[in-house]
Amino acid sequence: MGGLIIAVVGWAGAALLLGAYALVSAGRLAGGGLTFQLMNLGGAAGLAINSAVNGAWPSVALNLVWIAVGAVTLLRRPLGRARQVPSVE
Repeated sequence: MGGLIIAVVGWAGAALLLGAYALVSAGRLAGGGLTFQLMNLGGAAGLAINSAVNGAWPSVALNLVWIAVGAVTLLRRPLGRARQVPSVE
């Protein structure tokens, strides 16, 4: 049963990453948007878990970097918005 759960987590992660990429490529989702970043974080986490359980360490490392990039992007979003100066028209 545990193997099935890990497989589902991995496949869900792959689906999230591919879905995010497809939606951005199709112009249906903003690349810098919250939804895209969350899909990437969730997808990378799912693949990292699956890869770690299966001993695929290069994939674990790649997905941990992917998670770090997404986390930094999400953490910087509110700061970036707070620093923006409203335009005067």
